Amino acid sequence: MRRPDPAFWRGRNVLVTGHTGFKGGWLTLWLARMGAAVTGIALPPNTTPSLFERAGIAGHCAASHFHDIRDGAGLARLVREAAPEIVFHLAAQPLVRASYREPVATFAANVMGTAHLLDALRDLASARVAVMITTDKVYHNREWPYPYREDDALGGHDPYSASKAASEIVIASYRDSFLRAQGMAVASARAGNVIGGGDWAEDRLIPDAVRAWLAGDVLEIRRPAAIRPWQHVLEPLCGYLVLAEAMAGLPALAGAYNFGPPTHEASTVRDVVDLARSIWGGGEVRYGDGSRGPHEANWLALEVAKVRTALGLGPRWALRESVERTIRWYREEAGGADAAALCSAEIAAFEDGR
Repeated sequence: MRRPDPAFWRGRNVLVTGHTGFKGGWLTLWLARMGAAVTGIALPPNTTPSLFERAGIAGHCAASHFHDIRDGAGLARLVREAAPEIVFHLAAQPLVRASYREPVATFAANVMGTAHLLDALRDLASARVAVMITTDKVYHNREWPYPYREDDALGGHDPYSASKAASEIVIASYRDSFLRAQGMAVASARAGNVIGGGDWAEDRLIPDAVRAWLAGDVLEIRRPAAIRPWQHVLEPLCGYLVLAEAMAGLPALAGAYNFGPPTHEASTVRDVVDLARSIWGGGEVRYGDGSRGPHEANWLALEVAKVRTALGLGPRWALRESVERTIRWYREEAGGADAAALCSAEIAAFEDGR
């Protein structure tokens, strides 16, 4: 299956928004490993610990800026200074439950932040490609037993999902109204639930499990029957990189893309927790009945035929290996291993097919 080409990235100016986050940090490390000159723009990390600090992400950037993408004028200035050829937009308020607490801030970051970045790319001579990362939750979830395709209806019950669906409309509008005419290829990337070392955010399944079991606490699971398209973080990041490469050569590939495991490999929360617990070697879990907390979708799976046929992409690691690698990363990092070295080794294994 296709993998990123280091020769393509060597020496290229790349902008990554959200480089202080989980996926953005891994992406920055991978780009730097391939020789790209990365400019990062994001808020300061909001977790302690954070991958940004533990892996020294700023040191892998040509420039690293703490900036709020809701400030459009300041963002435009930083984008002009960076003069990127390739843009990856990951900066966002990424949590469903946090969106219930702060809906206006979620819409401001996810919708207007996206609009501000796209507007900053208008008439920017250097820019050729933008990959705008949204989520698998952009679809109007009907709780049906079918995977969602890229042309299915957008929607969102919770503010996070709704904000990301709205950002998809913004992305399509800027692509059709402005950016395609200036020769820029713009895609939206809708990825399933990601796991991997270095994620310390709240309300994330594996990080919550690791925190609880390291402390000897009980892991509380609200909705064990919920089904999600789980994948290791390097799987969608590989897809974003390959998509950018492909659009640089063929701008007509611009559009929306799902990234996730094969549809039949979508798994329940209980399945993932039980697998993680067996790999961890114990740990207490208390399963709820799904009645606690705000609304969250029960069933979500993605159709990934488009990336398979258009980009030649397919999964490298199945669920068990993804969970094993994630648990091992946290164990080794907690034992004193260098986070950047752990990430580098994981990227190398992914590239080599190990």
